[in-house]
Amino acid sequence: MHIFLVVLILLACVLLIGVVLLQNPKGGSGLTSGIASLGTVQNLGVRRTGDFLSKTTAILAAIVMVLSFVVQFTLPSRQASVDTRESILQKELPSAPAPAGNAVPQPAPEKTAE
Repeated sequence: MHIFLVVLILLACVLLIGVVLLQNPKGGSGLTSGIASLGTVQNLGVRRTGDFLSKTTAILAAIVMVLSFVVQFTLPSRQASVDTRESILQKELPSAPAPAGNAVPQPAPEKTAE
C-alpha cells in the first residue's frame, strides 16, 4: 500500500510540473497564446484555458499534500529491523572473555631480602 501511494504522489508531481509549465507566464507567451494560434479559442477560449490550468494546479497540489500526509501513516515499522541489525565491526570483533564472578585481585607476592 505504501509503495502504491508513493507512486501516486510521483505521478501527481509529474502532472503538476507539466501543468505549471503550460500556464501563461507574466511575459504573455505560454500555452494560452499557443492554443489561440491553433484555432481552439472557439472551444475553450484563452481565459477558460487559463482558468482550467489554474484549477488543475490547485487540485494536483492538494492531492500531493493529502497523499504525502497519508503516506506517513502507511510507513512500514522500522523498529524490528533496527534492533536486529549489527554493524560489520560488531560481527568481526572476537568475543571478549566473560569476567569472573567474584574475582578479587591477589596482592603481588612480596620479595624476601636474601
